[in-house]
Amino acid sequence: MARTLLVVDDLSDWNPYYPSDQVITFETYLATEQDESQQRVRIINLCSSYRYLSDGYYCSLLAEARGHHVIPSVKVLNDLGKKALYRLQLDDLSQTLERAFKRTDKDREITLMSYFGTTPDPAFQELTRQLFERFSCPILEVTLHYYSQQWEIVGLKAVSHRHLDDAMQTVFADALDKFSKKVWRKGRSRKAARFDLAILINPEEQLPPSNRGALKKFLKIGRELGIEIELITQQHFVRLPEFDGLFIRETTNIDHHTYRFAKKAEAEGLVVIDDPTSMLRCTNKVYLADLFRTHRVPTPKTWLLHKGNAAHLDRVEAEAGFPVVVKIPDGSFSRGIVKVHNRKELELKVEELFQKSALLLAQEFFYTDFDWRIGIFNNKALYACRYYMVKNHWQIYRHGSSKIDTGNFPTLPTYEVPKAVLDAGFPVIIDAAFLKAGQRASFQQLAADCGVPFHIISFQASDEELCRRIKQRQNDASEATVTVLHQQQQSAQPLSEQEQSCVITVDTESSDAQQTLLTEFDRYCQQPEGDSVANGSA
Repeated sequence: MARTLLVVDDLSDWNPYYPSDQVITFETYLATEQDESQQRVRIINLCSSYRYLSDGYYCSLLAEARGHHVIPSVKVLNDLGKKALYRLQLDDLSQTLERAFKRTDKDREITLMSYFGTTPDPAFQELTRQLFERFSCPILEVTLHYYSQQWEIVGLKAVSHRHLDDAMQTVFADALDKFSKKVWRKGRSRKAARFDLAILINPEEQLPPSNRGALKKFLKIGRELGIEIELITQQHFVRLPEFDGLFIRETTNIDHHTYRFAKKAEAEGLVVIDDPTSMLRCTNKVYLADLFRTHRVPTPKTWLLHKGNAAHLDRVEAEAGFPVVVKIPDGSFSRGIVKVHNRKELELKVEELFQKSALLLAQEFFYTDFDWRIGIFNNKALYACRYYMVKNHWQIYRHGSSKIDTGNFPTLPTYEVPKAVLDAGFPVIIDAAFLKAGQRASFQQLAADCGVPFHIISFQASDEELCRRIKQRQNDASEATVTVLHQQQQSAQPLSEQEQSCVITVDTESSDAQQTLLTEFDRYCQQPEGDSVANGSA
């Protein structure tokens, strides 16, 4: 869980506001030694002056040197200090200014105050939000002037909270409360969360990845696991450093704010799902098609279509016939995917879809009652789901003029899926502790029923080494402790004589442990029928 500190010149500066032991002076912050713990620290610098080499300047500079996230950053202070620097970041705000001034008198200069990216006048809310994303400063004075038939930002200035009147202090306190409620809002007493997780959503999205029911379950499970979860939206971009992790539950795309959120979170050291690299790869079907082809993953036959290359259409017609499915690379929820039944339809549809992408995909049409979706996290399968087609339709979604129909989607535990995977001819690794003989026997029987080899990988290490590894864990998702380890050792049932005949033992303290494991994997995975491997962790 992160700790947030407000740094002021003098504690008396905070008298108009709600008292908090997380409000400290710059002198105290200066004298504080570097914390060796893994706790993240966020600093809101409220010193009265941000001038070069002032206390406020050094507060931000020291925070960055200590690895603390600070608002405002030294870069922001330097940019605001020179008009030539901050004007470089204002060129793309003309449309935002135009929208803000639709009903505003154009014969005067305007000065408005931005408090953590908010302002009392709703007309300027979007402008102050965008300015805060560029210049994250607690209080920003914005001066605008109407010149040459358009409004321009002619001045930006960081302002101290000490210069606010009573009305402004109230607005500032409200904005501060919304920006980071953990410091100054007095709530009911409860156990401190281990981590803070932000879930990015779009309440207006018609087909969100997680519906309201799923989001409620996330919140409930988070409380049970000691994780403080907050639902955030696009306007909370600058608040990302407050959290330990970001879970994106809005439909992602590269040319979209979800990608910017992922990049920002990754840069701030947050755990982020989906991470930017995964977005780049998994949101584009061209990349996935080539990846599947390279790794010989069975898929319907696929052809890449390049804009302007009629030979590609000839090849699809000759090799696939009709009907054939044509897709844009970044489509989702059955959007940007069409089925064509003849050459004329093919030419019309690709002409339309080429307006969105220089490459398209064509796939042979296979009708199935459902699609499989396997949820994988950190290289482990979490769940399996059948996405059924809409009745009398060939997709899982049917987009009508007034409503969207969807098929059913029952979720299955992963242990109900392996036989189908084995039938496809792939090696399977079942990763679990497998402390009980009955647990191992069930998978051994499954392998026998499928007619594939079965092996047990037994990882070994001394008690001292196991305890040392557990104690060294930091920010690990596992709940394992030394106590849990000892309980597992006491309850574990030893491998039988029959099981010993199919065991691969790996001494994890050995210098060649990794090579031993890879050699064995390679040997078994090259067998023609595919293997089933049970992973027994000691």
